[in-house]
Amino acid sequence: MANIIQETEDYVISLLTNELSSSFLYHNIRHTQRVVKSTQELLDFYKLDVKEHEDLLLAAWFHDAGYTRSAKEHEERSCDIAREFLREKSFDEKRIENICNLILATKKGYEPTSLSEEIIRDADGSHLGQESYLETTEMLREELSLLGLIDYSPAEWRDTNIRMFQTKHRFYTDYAIKNWQETKDDNLAKLIKARKKMKKLVKKEKVKAQYKSEFKDKSPERGVQTMYRVTMRNHLKLSDIADTKANILLSVNAIIISLVLADLMPKLDSPSNKYLILPTALFMFFSVISMVLSIIATRPNITSGQFTKEDVDNKKVNLLFFGNFHKMKLEDYEWAMKELIKDQSYVYSSLTKDLYFLGLVLDRKYKLLRWTYAIFMFGMIVSVLSFFLALHFYGPREAVIL
Repeated sequence: MANIIQETEDYVISLLTNELSSSFLYHNIRHTQRVVKSTQELLDFYKLDVKEHEDLLLAAWFHDAGYTRSAKEHEERSCDIAREFLREKSFDEKRIENICNLILATKKGYEPTSLSEEIIRDADGSHLGQESYLETTEMLREELSLLGLIDYSPAEWRDTNIRMFQTKHRFYTDYAIKNWQETKDDNLAKLIKARKKMKKLVKKEKVKAQYKSEFKDKSPERGVQTMYRVTMRNHLKLSDIADTKANILLSVNAIIISLVLADLMPKLDSPSNKYLILPTALFMFFSVISMVLSIIATRPNITSGQFTKEDVDNKKVNLLFFGNFHKMKLEDYEWAMKELIKDQSYVYSSLTKDLYFLGLVLDRKYKLLRWTYAIFMFGMIVSVLSFFLALHFYGPREAVIL
């Protein structure tokens, strides 16, 4: 017995490994080994005679070997493969036919007529009573899709499995009912729970979609809010860029002035370096002007920070800008904001004013920055030229570059 079982195992493993398409994610060597293991588990309990024991194990090994030849009527192809192999081993012809009958007993919908057939059917469906069932069945769904047989959506596949659990599959042997049925029931409960959860989610999405459909034409708020949000973000980015540019100029000119004061100024006391006074003065003048303009460009303007109830009633104050309320009491500001929220047109008016005045600030900043860069560029050119001219006309013949 041991020899033929081992030879069959080696043969089937080699066959499924080398000749089975990679599209078979479920009906592969792992499935066959699982069925053989379940068959052995049942045989350990029922203690059949040696020949029946051997025939069942051989049938378990060969039952899905036919997938290497065809996915359709694979049980018949499995029988052909079993016959060919066992006849080569001079196996008893009657037992070969018994093994083929056991393989055919694994066909969908077949009702077993003997304990051996009940064992092979329960072993073939043992994955339904295992904790790994949900992962295993997903492999089968993908396999059917890859083979082009049928393409189930996750929801359709779940419903198909629930119907199969409830109406098409049952365990036949007492051992399977006692040891595998409870886990099978748990797997069914998980599928039903997942379906209920999905139905609730679909219902919620339908209500949400219906709500959107009903109010789509009545409320353009979302698009308007997006417009304000994007425009405000762009304004703030531009303001940030302007401040960064001003800070760069401020830092560069501060470094220039520091170097001039530390390095060049002490040397101007020497009579031989008097010709450098005017170029240095020009250099310092343009750097200071650039710094002043950079500071003005980034200097914030604060308004009075107060408003009256009349301003709110007449919608004259922009409550979204901190400069209009930073001196107000919290209670007064809360009241004003509640009044603002009540009136949609007041909200949009405030947003519009906020954008408008932010635009005015940006215009002022960029105008000052333009003048600052122009003065800085002009000042650098004039200062460098003045240094060269002073050195050429008034400097010593053997001048030292300071």
